[in-house]
Amino acid sequence: MGNKTILKSVCAAAVVAVSIVALSGIQNGSDVMFRAKKPAGQQLTREDIESLHVTAPEPSAPDGTVTAEDWKDIYPYQAASMAANEENSLAVDYLEESPYLVNIYEGYGFAKDYMSARGHNYDLEDIHATERPHPTANCLTCKTPNFTKLVNDIGVDAYTMDFEEVYNSLTEPISCYNCHGNDAGNGGKITITHSYVAKCLGDEAGNIDPSVLSCGQCHIEYYFREGTKEAAMPYSSVEEMTPAAILAYYDEIGFSDWTQESTGAQLLKAQHPEMETFLSGKHAGLLNCADCHMALMQADDGTVYHSHKWVSPLEDEKLLQVCVQCHGDRDMASYVHSIQTEITERETVVGNELSEMKDALAEAVKEAKMPEEDLNRVRKLYREAQWYFDFCYVENSEGAHNSALSKECLNTSENKISEAMALLA
Repeated sequence: MGNKTILKSVCAAAVVAVSIVALSGIQNGSDVMFRAKKPAGQQLTREDIESLHVTAPEPSAPDGTVTAEDWKDIYPYQAASMAANEENSLAVDYLEESPYLVNIYEGYGFAKDYMSARGHNYDLEDIHATERPHPTANCLTCKTPNFTKLVNDIGVDAYTMDFEEVYNSLTEPISCYNCHGNDAGNGGKITITHSYVAKCLGDEAGNIDPSVLSCGQCHIEYYFREGTKEAAMPYSSVEEMTPAAILAYYDEIGFSDWTQESTGAQLLKAQHPEMETFLSGKHAGLLNCADCHMALMQADDGTVYHSHKWVSPLEDEKLLQVCVQCHGDRDMASYVHSIQTEITERETVVGNELSEMKDALAEAVKEAKMPEEDLNRVRKLYREAQWYFDFCYVENSEGAHNSALSKECLNTSENKISEAMALLA
């Protein structure tokens, strides 16, 4: 089993919702800090929960963000568990693990540097260290509450500010404000702070569990609008979150992440569509992100809280108990690893086929072996094959969120590769 299979990025902080209200278009739900007593050894459930209402502390950050440090005396267990994300320090070099990616991403930043995400505590350190170019601040969109607040304060002009100028003003990586605003957890409230969510989804956001949307602010497919570099979702409803619908959206607006010099193809680089993949699968009707990635804990003093150390359920016995409610006594770790191994092996096969097809197209372009009209047909197939492959490859659950969609994407990519190779023969 490869490192990519073992390493599992998890959803950003979130909790279950019970209601939806509006702040800047979206807000809502309860479940963050609780005080309840239950006999030791009994499984905690939401019925044990009592929301804690508190007065928010004064912000210590220069930009007016209430930081995790400001909240730690009120929410000591959440703060301590969130700090424990530093334990997730493993970084896997995907280009070394899957060399075909260098060829597929030729001409784009991910061909230079493509490391796995570590714990959210490392977000700022890693975005600054990457060899991928970042002249403007838009790539800080999901890395820090300070940039989120900057956008909320001054608008879209923040996206085109100088990266280094903005970076030097930042005080913390992903933190309380991202998912709760400055009222973090008051009454258990979740606040969707990223303004592009309200712009792109509008009222449709109310149809998504706030704990899923809280993670989905960042764990999504997104793009930067031309000119303003504003982050945006390529859809306006859950029904439009499929890879086919998103591709159609990009085709309609003529969007591409880069034009590959050797092939002339206008290509797309998928981001990390965890929310889209999850919402189109069976799990979405039963669970939310917190159920599987934020264990309910009870401290010695009786405080019941969601752990903010975001982990795979395979790494936590309490979270595995959520799985067995539907899967019974099955060995869940072995079962999920078998799914992930199958998907990873298929990714390797299809990725290498895609790389070979890319080389064949590059040769056809260089040698002028085909009329331009025929080359454009192959370029379109390459764009589509690359998109479907990438949609699966970059989704960090490796099939665990929705194995049917992962297989469908890889099969679609492979079919388009075969069609393109037939044209190039």
